[in-house]
Amino acid sequence: MDKFAERLKELREEKGLSLHQLSKAIGLGASSLCRWENEKADVKGSQLILIAKYFGVTTDYLLGLED
Repeated sequence: MDKFAERLKELREEKGLSLHQLSKAIGLGASSLCRWENEKADVKGSQLILIAKYFGVTTDYLLGLED
């Protein structure tokens, strides 16, 4: 599994959020989140930053460049 997809799903599930709940919280479409978690699309830089800020992690962590 793609590291970003894996970490996004892991962080979302740790907070007990559905895709819909997360999408409302960060202002991104649930369909986009679903495609990212299922490795059907790549995340863009600005979206990656929103996700990192929401979860309090670095973009490098989300991309699998650091643990």
